[in-house]
Amino acid sequence: MDTVLLGEREQQILKATIHTYITTAEPVGSRTIARKFQLGLSAATIRNVMADLEEMGFLTQPHTSAGRVPTDKGYRFYVDSLVDLPALSKAESARIDAGYQTTLHKEIEELLEVTTKLLSLITQQAGIVLLPRLAYMVFKRIEFVRLHPKKVMVLLVTQTGLLENKVIELDEDLMQEQLDGIARFLNNRFAGLSLHTVRERVAALMAEEKAQYDTLLQRTVQLCQKAFLDEEQEGEVFVGGTTNIFKQPEFVSDLEKLQAIFQALEEKKRLIQILDACLHAEGVKVLIGSESRIEEIQDCSLVTHTYQYGDRTIGVLGILGPKRMEYPRLISIVDYTAKALSRVLSAE
Repeated sequence: MDTVLLGEREQQILKATIHTYITTAEPVGSRTIARKFQLGLSAATIRNVMADLEEMGFLTQPHTSAGRVPTDKGYRFYVDSLVDLPALSKAESARIDAGYQTTLHKEIEELLEVTTKLLSLITQQAGIVLLPRLAYMVFKRIEFVRLHPKKVMVLLVTQTGLLENKVIELDEDLMQEQLDGIARFLNNRFAGLSLHTVRERVAALMAEEKAQYDTLLQRTVQLCQKAFLDEEQEGEVFVGGTTNIFKQPEFVSDLEKLQAIFQALEEKKRLIQILDACLHAEGVKVLIGSESRIEEIQDCSLVTHTYQYGDRTIGVLGILGPKRMEYPRLISIVDYTAKALSRVLSAE
């Protein structure tokens, strides 16, 4: 929509201004644009166009005597106009691939922690990975271990290797043989389904008249209710490399901004809500400044991409850094990492 408002000259000057600001972290003046870019325009003409861009909300002037910097609207135009993203250098792609070579046959949590570290090291931003929601993981196997009378440990394994365990209290005491029978019933009937689907199927069992007379079904339903199938798991997110944000010029001298960003990353709840919304995006998604709706990180951008197990989307990874980030390169890194992680998960 905004590209309709801008002529070719305005677009060229806006892109040049944003590119220069990303590189220098300093407000950009018309003389700088005239000198660095061969646009065939005088500094005075460029200054007038920059004033128009400011009036339209694409640029802003921090101080009267200073040059101009992009607004969220300006960055959005810049990101949306990116067409040909640069391929990663051989060194960068090899570094990502090598990072995953050491994760073969590891638990999924370890694999995702490695991903967080890789993203933060290569991009020099904060690396972020949203862990898979248990409810949407594919059920592989469940086991019950009798610990004490009426106390049982539930062990749940998903197809990605995610292991969840929980100790529950029962209304009646069940022997290990009975628990094994319930586990066999669940494994035979529900293996290969998502836990969300399993929960729906168990709820359907409760509604069946025969369940009222079948002791095994009754115990199965009650046991499942007390285990994982009656709960919505809270999301979990790994965040690494936050000190990279603190090194950025726009934050070095602003302790208040740093504290706000750090607090938002520590709380994680609102960050998880934003990442949950990114689960439904195709490809790379970029949230700029206020688009995240988290006030404490309105000076940052979030670049995300979903990752998969087979053909099933199970989580989100990405980076968080200042709005003044090298979008083309960082988008390419996030895209490559998401695809590499998906390959590793699917090969497990």
